[in-house]
Amino acid sequence: MLLVGQQTGRTCRGIHRRAFLQAGASSVLGLSLADLLRVRASGQPGGRVKSVVLLWLWGGPSQLDTFDPKPHASLDYRGPFGTIPTRVAGVRFCELFPQLAKLTDKLAVIRTLTTESNDHGIAGTIGLTGSGAGGTGLDGKPLPGSPRPALGSIVGKAVAIDNKRSEGEQHSGSLHPFFVIGGKLHQGKKAIIGEGGGPLGAAWDPFRLEYDPVAGTKIPALQLPKDLTPERMADRQKLLVAFGKANAHAAEFAAVGKLADHRLRALEMLTSPTAAAAFDLSKEPVAVVDRYGRTRFGQSCLLARRLVEAGVPFVQVNWSDHVEAEEDSGDGGWDHHYRNFQIMQDRHAPWLDQSFSALLNDLHERGLLASTLVLALGEFGREPKVNDKAGRDHWPGCYSALLAGGGVKGGRVIGTSDAKAAKPADTPLTPADLNATVLQQVGLTSEQVTGIGLTPTGRVIEELF
Repeated sequence: MLLVGQQTGRTCRGIHRRAFLQAGASSVLGLSLADLLRVRASGQPGGRVKSVVLLWLWGGPSQLDTFDPKPHASLDYRGPFGTIPTRVAGVRFCELFPQLAKLTDKLAVIRTLTTESNDHGIAGTIGLTGSGAGGTGLDGKPLPGSPRPALGSIVGKAVAIDNKRSEGEQHSGSLHPFFVIGGKLHQGKKAIIGEGGGPLGAAWDPFRLEYDPVAGTKIPALQLPKDLTPERMADRQKLLVAFGKANAHAAEFAAVGKLADHRLRALEMLTSPTAAAAFDLSKEPVAVVDRYGRTRFGQSCLLARRLVEAGVPFVQVNWSDHVEAEEDSGDGGWDHHYRNFQIMQDRHAPWLDQSFSALLNDLHERGLLASTLVLALGEFGREPKVNDKAGRDHWPGCYSALLAGGGVKGGRVIGTSDAKAAKPADTPLTPADLNATVLQQVGLTSEQVTGIGLTPTGRVIEELF
């Protein structure tokens, strides 16, 4: 079954009326956005980035056991791992990340991110959208209740409209501008808010791909059921168009047209050899496949590189679709309330070190890193003090992120945390600041995003550039 990005409002019997109306309402935003995209060709600062890759480390990695170690803290805070030097004088990483330590000339490290909630779902929404979506913060006050679109949805829609404006229409077989590689993020059995188009409409939800290490290079989300051929899909497309023409409700008619375009692009991705080639990891040399690591995350990073090469503006790679570190899952999240140090040493750190460094080197060698902004972070960090289960609990007060490419100056550390990595000692930054920074680098200023009713709540992190 091909997952075409629909987050809500769809059943096996078709598309709900509510989904029609939500998609139709997005046309107002689309018209505004088209008028505001002139910056992409104006020569103003930013706009140098053609693609963004977000490595979403769902569950919340420990800042102390990754990129902000505290070797002088007591053992019950610093943990059992040592530190290693990087290529930047005076900057040390946890000893579990030797390959990334060698790439710090290409990396910038933010050590003072802070967020509003220690709840995975709320903090995840804040991280992916730059704002809250209901619930309460640590102070008990309500967080904003109207979810913004995912960052990828904003970037994807901006680029898609800009392409239509400059080229007249998208070429046949073109790829959707926003991909998520991995399952839908959830906490327990509840999917989080903030991974989709939100007020921009369901047409700007991400297309999802999933790499299954058991199935090798097959991507289950692109496999058709045996009784559903491309020809049958084409027939259904004709029926949808006919249904749209017969619909007497003007608002719903407009919405059907938008969703028909969205589904047509899905059909093109299934039937176009050019588009489908971007998903085919069998075309990669064995040495390249091995370089990324034969894990779900590693091969997902490789798939992300292929999508960047194919011109996709925003690719999000989910480490996992769940937050818990389940031992038998093969890709458990970073929610290490117990056995943190064993899991980090045996699995998470080596996988991240190998796959992230392979992605950066590969993009650099192919001449793509300068035009591709790469970010790696989770929704929050971990409590500095080790708990009685050899784990670390949730900690929104201070956590780290890595950035590379897309105009970012390597060899920089932004912000200093306190002696236990519990809170920023200076330069506190938020997910909203990160999102504002990404938008600038793809060519959308805060004034322009405000023009479509999505006022940014953060500042551009100029220190990165």
